[in-house]
Amino acid sequence: MSSSSPTPSRALHRFAVALAGCTLLLIFVGGLVTSTGSGLAVPDWPLSFGQLFPPMVGGVLYEHGHRMVASAVGFLTVVLALWAWMAPARPLVRRLALAAVLVVVAQGILGGVTVLWLLPTPVSVAHACLAQAFLCLTVAIAIVTGPAWTRPPRLDDTALRTLTAATVAVVYLQLVVGAIMRHTGAGLAIPDFPLAFGRLVPPFDLPGVAVHYLHRLGAVAVTLMVLVALAYVRSRHGAEAALVRPARLAAALVVVQVTLGALTIWTGKGVLPTTAHVAGGAAVLATTFTLALRARHLTDLRTGRAPAMLGERVPA
Repeated sequence: MSSSSPTPSRALHRFAVALAGCTLLLIFVGGLVTSTGSGLAVPDWPLSFGQLFPPMVGGVLYEHGHRMVASAVGFLTVVLALWAWMAPARPLVRRLALAAVLVVVAQGILGGVTVLWLLPTPVSVAHACLAQAFLCLTVAIAIVTGPAWTRPPRLDDTALRTLTAATVAVVYLQLVVGAIMRHTGAGLAIPDFPLAFGRLVPPFDLPGVAVHYLHRLGAVAVTLMVLVALAYVRSRHGAEAALVRPARLAAALVVVQVTLGALTIWTGKGVLPTTAHVAGGAAVLATTFTLALRARHLTDLRTGRAPAMLGERVPA
């Protein structure tokens, strides 16, 4: 291995995995803010009632708690970036770490604007969607800092790359629709499940029904895509644990996610199932993204080297 592609640091990899886990926790905590209606419990930013640490009572517990977790994730992201740039690391790792810092700063600003502008829907939706993109960045860093990333590709399967990438795209679009539904108050626009007003196709004469129903159709699309991806991986690459494991996990998470969606309706948007549904969507995205990134890595045979998708250069 040449000096231009240093051996991955096991400690850096573990730190990146921990950051990805903390990011998923942050999404759950952010979901709690919306589920409990605490988005404006603290009306100022960046301080909270002019303090660094206000009394944690009522909705302040959720809103300021969210800020504290977000600050911790931001700090860990900066530490990761400094580590990647000061220690021997591949160029790709450094670029991803820098991108993560830029995104987490933008996310913090969006969060502040959301509060100062009194929860405007476009900003709130953008804040939610950028959180999912940041999660993907942290997952990417965790994957590319792992030792498996330096191993040469060994599969010739363009269809696998296309299928897994399409699955990620469908999942992300579903999360966008879910964010719109959540921040427009359409979570109970259709009050029954699995039917919609006792029908397969509901009437669209009430506010929020269209976006809510689109979210349900998106759930069907995600389920089909994940199951097709799992079936394809098992039939064509059943010996590749790096592919089979995330494919199986994604399928299991989709089952859990559909169940949580049903519970959200049946409990009238109970705080726990609603918030878990938000985090579950992020977990599905992270898992399908892992599958897609690994598929891209294992199948990039254009140069006989590790994948060039993200600009990485790894010697054969």
